[in-house]
Amino acid sequence: MLDWLAAGKTDREIAAILGMSPRTVQKHLQHIYEKLGVETRTAAVMRALGK
Repeated sequence: MLDWLAAGKTDREIAAILGMSPRTVQKHLQHIYEKLGVETRTAAVMRALGK
């Protein structure tokens, strides 16, 4: 999912790719942010890229 965030995809676009609702994508991303210790999409991507 972080790959799609880094590519600039919206929650709606990611949901369409994965065949789920945008709300489910938001919830999954929220859990990812918590695990990475960040609060934003940009911060999550930067953390995942090691920057």
